[in-house]
Amino acid sequence: MNAKSTDHILIVDDDREIRELLTTYLVKNGLRVAAVPTGRHMRAALEASGPFDLIILDLMLPGEDGLSLCRDLRSGKYKTTPILMLTARNEEADRILGLEMGADDYLAKPFAPRELLARLRAVLRRTRMLPPNMRSTEGATRLAFGEWQVDTTARHLVDESGVMVALSGAEYRLLRIFLDHPQKVLTRDQLLSLSQGREAELFERSIDLLVSRLRQRLRDDAREPRYIKTVRSEGYVFSSTVEARD
Repeated sequence: MNAKSTDHILIVDDDREIRELLTTYLVKNGLRVAAVPTGRHMRAALEASGPFDLIILDLMLPGEDGLSLCRDLRSGKYKTTPILMLTARNEEADRILGLEMGADDYLAKPFAPRELLARLRAVLRRTRMLPPNMRSTEGATRLAFGEWQVDTTARHLVDESGVMVALSGAEYRLLRIFLDHPQKVLTRDQLLSLSQGREAELFERSIDLLVSRLRQRLRDDAREPRYIKTVRSEGYVFSSTVEARD
């Protein structure tokens, strides 16, 4: 599935040559593009020309950097707009921090425009795999279901007696997907794409292992699960109601 010809992309990068190169390439491939150099110009473009279908955001910007802008976008009215982050550095810590701040994908410079287009299309495809009536839990500091609460700041579980249960990054991402989609059947492909992004293709059956680990954290009996239920030939469903708390 390719990006639609009407998709509107916003590029935020202080490098004029990169802005011009990407604008020319993306327009040639049927996209509408706006390109700006700073966070201040980004906000002006969002108000004047938005909403955009995806934002390409450079990490190293003058003034506010890309991480700060990403965090602000995720806490405001553009919290569901996909973000593809660019950086001149290829350090794992930067990539992880960018993804934790809410970026949907990450690409190190230098890169081929063709690769960026492929990543852009993949992010749009994953975003559109979301059920149309999805309810986002962004902004809530605590999410309650059954006997559990999730501390979304510290990213761990807390049971009724106050005992903390630590979660790995992958476990937390998968749990958040389930909490955003309660009572909705999600296929393995949807769960893989939403939780692991471009790396999903490398681990075709890893979602089953990850679900198993998450069930253990929730003390959920795999034979008669209370929270994450298997739907034969389809995928999984989070069967509990979820309450978002500030």
